[in-house]
Amino acid sequence: MRNTNLCDSWIHGLDTAVRTLWGRSHAQRSFPTSNEDLQPMTPAQTQLAGALMRVNHVGEVCAQALYQAQALTTKTPKIRNFFEEAAREERDHLAWTQQRLYDLGAHPSRLNPLWYAGAFGLGWIAGKCGDAVSLGFARETEQQVEAHLASHLSRLPTQDVASRAVVNQMKADETAHSVQAQTLGASPLPSPIRALMRFSARIMTTTAHWV
Repeated sequence: MRNTNLCDSWIHGLDTAVRTLWGRSHAQRSFPTSNEDLQPMTPAQTQLAGALMRVNHVGEVCAQALYQAQALTTKTPKIRNFFEEAAREERDHLAWTQQRLYDLGAHPSRLNPLWYAGAFGLGWIAGKCGDAVSLGFARETEQQVEAHLASHLSRLPTQDVASRAVVNQMKADETAHSVQAQTLGASPLPSPIRALMRFSARIMTTTAHWV
């Protein structure tokens, strides 16, 4: 039974990867705003919003990979449930950012398979280091993402009400995930690891802005 469950988990993980990278994502929650709130934007504003939402979409692609890997590596049901539930909420973000890319006439990052593979590897390593470290990695990731989203709110055109609503909801959810990880026993990561995570994220976000 244990081998069957492990096999099922890997099949589910592969299915998630395929759907994340090449499928159309569907949210369980409603889009954070309505079409009535949409406002016209200039071509320059549309291009900027598209680039920023592409970066946010990459972040959600990575979130799916991270949480899948961490759910696979933990042996604690309560912690596995946390990662799986967080992944489901992040899937809403994935669908919303994907929708905004289409609405803005922008394309997803062409490097998404690379981002997914790298994030899965990091999540797997963190998970193999034990639950406390894995939760600490999740908490630090969410805190850095929260700061990143705050910076996007300052850059998104004020007319882009839809993208701003999405980013605001994402930011609230990331904060909740960080708090949950801490409650479950996250251990703080060493400063060099946190700095390396910020550096890696900067490379990814800078590249995804254009590619």
